[in-house]
Amino acid sequence: MDYFTDERHESLRAEVRAFAEKEVRPQVARMEADREIEFGLSREIARRGWIGVTIPREFGGLGLGHLAKTIIVEELARVSGAMGAVAQASQLGVAKVIHFGSDVQRRKWLPKFASGEALPTIAVTEPESGGHVLGMAGTARREGNEYVLNGRKVFVGNSHIGDVHGVVFRTGTGSRGLSAFLVESDRPGFRTGTAGTQGGLHGFSFGELVFENCRIPAGNRLAEEGQGLDVAYSSSTLYGRLNLGAVALGIHTAVVEDTVRYAEERVLYGQPINQLNSIALKLGEMQSRLMTAKLTAYHASHLLDHGRTCDAELMNAKLINTEYAMDSARQAMEIFAARGTQEEHQVFRYLRDATHIFAPAGTSDVQKLRLGQVAAGTYGKQWSAELSDLTSWAWTELNQLEDEAPSMQEQIGRRGRAIRAGGRVVPLAAAG
Repeated sequence: MDYFTDERHESLRAEVRAFAEKEVRPQVARMEADREIEFGLSREIARRGWIGVTIPREFGGLGLGHLAKTIIVEELARVSGAMGAVAQASQLGVAKVIHFGSDVQRRKWLPKFASGEALPTIAVTEPESGGHVLGMAGTARREGNEYVLNGRKVFVGNSHIGDVHGVVFRTGTGSRGLSAFLVESDRPGFRTGTAGTQGGLHGFSFGELVFENCRIPAGNRLAEEGQGLDVAYSSSTLYGRLNLGAVALGIHTAVVEDTVRYAEERVLYGQPINQLNSIALKLGEMQSRLMTAKLTAYHASHLLDHGRTCDAELMNAKLINTEYAMDSARQAMEIFAARGTQEEHQVFRYLRDATHIFAPAGTSDVQKLRLGQVAAGTYGKQWSAELSDLTSWAWTELNQLEDEAPSMQEQIGRRGRAIRAGGRVVPLAAAG
């Protein structure tokens, strides 16, 4: 993958892998046994600044972009799918403020996200409507300079450890009747509900948020009233799919590494089982899947970092990584046989965790449906083009050019300010 990465990426990888091996791996057995939300490691991941990897340095972030984010999530998930999920889920919360926040909101929240002082979430799904966003029933009613929120959100990543929740509620009718808001976790009328009963990703909170006459100032609204659908769809497309693909990629890497090691050590018929053609073929299939899956994730990240239109590549990264991780985990179970069900071999944990990545941001059928629309030329708004401004390549370029070309830095800055007229995000291509 040297085509996509440079020294900064590999240095970051080494840093995250060292943390995962030293700090996370010793806690995995406990997390599996307790099945409780892991607050300590989640906060430590945030304190290390990794939630701020896509946040510009101007706001205290690392400013390293989406490929660096993919590497962070991948390396954490290689040891613990739950901790990879923690890192990816908060990135969606970052996205909503970067893309749709006002200047005041960005300057208030992005530095807190970058430092780990506050963890963001995004909450869209409701118990009855599920993935049908337009079917949501939760409401946000305007009363003077406040909104009053009522409703429940479920399957919220980092639900019980989040400090500020990006929520979408109904303010009117139809597709333009949804609006997005920032809700601090200490607001009266807000509380966390059930933490959920998922069978995998133990340590990760994927639970319920409850709003009962929760009052927030009108200044907590993200973007304009009626743009909630844009906030939900763009976050899922640009961040959710790639992020979840990165979690699956990390799990997939662990599956292959552990299975190769087991096949070297397990002796049967007087030889290591990796010498048996039937086993060697399975290992070859797993390695091929892993190589392909990694390529799709890194390629999509690379395109997103460079401001290229890549909705299809992001969908494909989610589709390929989740499907291939589950395929390889099932094949690993065949190689481990009965030992695969034993906790000390971890492979069953990998299969359970990979299954939890399947549904969020759209199941494989959803990705295939959208890719079919791409093939037919009927796919709708390209969010990677619509939001290809300073949130992608230009902010990364600013960081790279800091010490090299101040005049170019200022040029990019002027261009960025020009295309963000009235708080509306405009594609670079449209801005000329």
